[in-house]
This record gives sequence, C-alpha cells and structure tokens, in this order.
Amino acid sequence: MPRVWKFGDSVNTDDILPGKFAPFMAGEDVFQTFAFHYIRPEFASQVQPGDLLIGGRNWGLGSSREYAPQALKKLQIGGIVAPSFARIHYRNLLNLGIPAFEHDLTGLLEDRDEVSLDINTGLLTYSGEGARSGTVQLPPPPEFLREALAEGSILAFFKKYGRFPGERVPAEGPN
Repeated sequence: MPRVWKFGDSVNTDDILPGKFAPFMAGEDVFQTFAFHYIRPEFASQVQPGDLLIGGRNWGLGSSREYAPQALKKLQIGGIVAPSFARIHYRNLLNLGIPAFEHDLTGLLEDRDEVSLDINTGLLTYSGEGARSGTVQLPPPPEFLREALAEGSILAFFKKYGRFPGERVPAEGPN
C-alpha cells in the first residue's frame, strides 16, 4: 500500500533534485536516484510507486527546473498534497502527470502512514499508528485535468489528440 513521505514548508526544487545531479550531470538513467539527496537521503532508495508526498506551504519554490518533477515522475510518485505550490512548479507537475492537491495535511498525516488516493474524486483514505485512520476530501481535479491524467499527463494528452484537455474540438464541415 502507498505510504506518506512528509516534508516541511518551502521545499525548493534544489531540495527535490540538487542541481549537481541534473540529468545532464548525473545521467538520464540515474538522476532520479538523487531525489531529496540532502534532506531525505533514504528517499530514492525506499520510495515505492504510488507513495504520496505531503508538504508544507510553498512547495516547489525556486527555479523552474523541470528535472525536479521529472525525477519524481521517474520514481512514480502517486501525488503531492501541500497547502500551496510555487506556480511554475505546480504547472510542471501537472504537465508531467503528477497529481498535485492544495490542502494542508501536515498536522494530520505522518511518515509511513498508509494511504489510498482516488485521483478522480480527491478522496484520500489513511491509516497510521494505533487506531488513527480516516478519510479526507481533497479538492477534486477539474474535468480537463482528469482527462489529462487519464492519458498520463497533459503532454501525453496533447500528443495523442493534438489539443489541450478542455479545448473544444473544431467542428468538421464541408470544405
């Protein structure tokens, strides 16, 4: 079952993937193994597909380097929940198909809590130490984003359909 990885406020893109481990420095095949290298050195070797990152305010601040969310995508992160995101980073997450929910769970969830997240509805179920368990309703993604996530990402949607999710398909008429 997916687990929680809890972080604090102001996790920046250099915390997520330090610049010295960028794909062009470390290699396209291994750069993700350096995710959170300085603040959670065990992360890349212990994270499992579907695990959920819980962050504090202003997640992803700093530069707009796209390889930080690319590392998380390669590690198959199930999503990120934080009270607020740096806008460019938030867009990079969504472009790559990493669900990002704006909600504060820092006082509720702890490292290693088991979680289940329904991406379409935003329903999060959790269980932790002892009898601590429950559900939280996160703001569900808008329809255009659900369309994109169903294809894997906004980029994958665009490649498949030649348009962005939510854009109207032009009506075909006589030439």
